[in-house]
Amino acid sequence: MDTTKTPAPNAPEADTTAVDLEKAETPQPAEAKADSAVTAEATDTDLDDDEAFADDEADDAEPSHVGSAAFAVVAAGLGVVALSGSWVAGIVSERSSVAARLELSQAADANAQIAAQFVDPWHTTAMVNGIFSALALIIATFVLALPAFSSPERRLPTWVRSVSWAGIGLGALGVLLFVLMYFDLLLAIPKAAGAGA
Repeated sequence: MDTTKTPAPNAPEADTTAVDLEKAETPQPAEAKADSAVTAEATDTDLDDDEAFADDEADDAEPSHVGSAAFAVVAAGLGVVALSGSWVAGIVSERSSVAARLELSQAADANAQIAAQFVDPWHTTAMVNGIFSALALIIATFVLALPAFSSPERRLPTWVRSVSWAGIGLGALGVLLFVLMYFDLLLAIPKAAGAGA
């Protein structure tokens, strides 16, 4: 008969070996470390690819056309100013009138006085407005012709083209009025009756 006692399963003496927690943690094998390094490298590569893709999208995006839009608005504004008259034209006209009066002599006839007080300022105003009109015409034409000198797929927005065409129309009308005013084709110069006879 065997007299050795077997401990009960629930008895505290049953678990005689203490578990070492530090040894219980299983170390990562070399393959797992290599996999984590490859994963980190792949993540960095993906981030680099995303940045390059974002840069490509920014390059492929439509240009903002801010400069073209600004020049189109300036051209239309110059055309309106040329047709309605400007402060600059008024100042230059008054200066021309004063200079012409100072050149008059006391014995100047009526036609010379009319020329000094009316014709010279009229021509000066026409010249200043003609300069504004020519600038409007040149700038608007430049805006419309700009895509022809850049990449073929570049197109101006519809409203920029519309404003540019308005600038061309206003500028052309202003140049026409300049010619009619400066060469006295729009209104005849008034003449004093019997003057110089």
